[in-house]
Amino acid sequence: MPDEHYFTADPSVPFKRAAVETEVWGRAMSLESGSGVFAQGRLDVGTAVLFRETEPPAPSVRRVLDLGCGYGVIGLALALALPEAQVAAVDVNERALLLARDNAATLGVADRFEAVLPDDVDPGATYDEIWSNPPIRIGKQALHELLLRWLPTLAPGGRAVMVVGKNLGADSLQRWLDEQGWPTTRLASAKGFRILEVRRG
Repeated sequence: MPDEHYFTADPSVPFKRAAVETEVWGRAMSLESGSGVFAQGRLDVGTAVLFRETEPPAPSVRRVLDLGCGYGVIGLALALALPEAQVAAVDVNERALLLARDNAATLGVADRFEAVLPDDVDPGATYDEIWSNPPIRIGKQALHELLLRWLPTLAPGGRAVMVVGKNLGADSLQRWLDEQGWPTTRLASAKGFRILEVRRG
């Protein structure tokens, strides 16, 4: 069997679901992850740090994007925290999208949560906020292309919140974003991760 990664579009490993129980911003979440999907059977450390070191968005936030959603935990936490918001979630992994949709139905937010392939997103869509544990391991060039595709979908005054491992280049990524005209600040640093906030002017 070929060596596959969670960012493979259609993993060939047999599909087996695995439950994940977690609490985000004071709300319990019962989710399903699965084989061939990032962080099978657990909440990965980076995402846990992201939640612990941030507060949910302001109630005025109405449109949110979960970039690289995996089985949906970030976008679903946002949907629960923002009962008036529409949440879009994108991933290249078809299994991840299936799990994210199933989890949205289980949590009762399927009417406000859409998980789709990147090319299926409305090209005119804009977002008040983007939240992401970005797929750093796709490589620097691919990551830069990914961010330069999605950051421009932020509405004026919008922001992106990302968790990036320090040893995976968080500080150089922050400098690069600044150089590209995306002012970026570090909100927090914990357990070897940085929480970065990118602002759109």
